[in-house]
Amino acid sequence: MDLTWMEWTPITAYFFIFIGCTLAIMTVWQVLSPTVERKGLLPMATTRGDRLFVGLLGGCYILLAFIGLSEVSLWYALALALAFLGGVLRFG
Repeated sequence: MDLTWMEWTPITAYFFIFIGCTLAIMTVWQVLSPTVERKGLLPMATTRGDRLFVGLLGGCYILLAFIGLSEVSLWYALALALAFLGGVLRFG
């Protein structure tokens, strides 16, 4: 019986470390300075956590679109996804 396991590459580890550190930082920030809902460019009032979720989800869609629809290097997709995340966190 051959069991297949997920291969943990350094990039995969960096991704999960980034998500874990981001959640830890957001938790500390929430404890030190509780958030209030605000209306930005998104069509709803959001908190920091809401904007983080929307930004991460949008970044994933950007990366998946680059993987499925283009032959361009994923470094460009990563740069665009991080820019999107930053924009949503700042102006969303």
